[in-house]
Amino acid sequence: MLTLQYIPNNEIENLNSENKIRKLLSLVKEDKILLIEGRLTSSEEARLIESTMEQISKSFKGIEICTVYPQKKREVQFFDKLRKEVLNILGYRQGITIIGPATIIKDIKRDPTKIELLTRNNKGTRRNVIKK
Repeated sequence: MLTLQYIPNNEIENLNSENKIRKLLSLVKEDKILLIEGRLTSSEEARLIESTMEQISKSFKGIEICTVYPQKKREVQFFDKLRKEVLNILGYRQGITIIGPATIIKDIKRDPTKIELLTRNNKGTRRNVIKK
């Protein structure tokens, strides 16, 4: 069975980086694919990958991770741009992050209209499409 777990930003925003990474990895080790509101900082993402590499074993083969950002419009209004900058300063990180175990996720592909999540199963590869 394929399990997707949505994690809203408010569930992890108050955790320090180490606890956030520990929580995410523990959920992935339960064979869950995580859909996280927002994105990790670049240092948190690097630390997540580092922690994953340290924990690889026969039963845990690693993770697949993908971050999707909102598309930028060609003509952005001044107030929209200002609002986004204020939100970034306040710590809000737009987008969505997908993290899952490498034993389940074969590949994650993005294009402007959809995300393709290719999963592994006993009979080969299965293609799941998540529309934006």
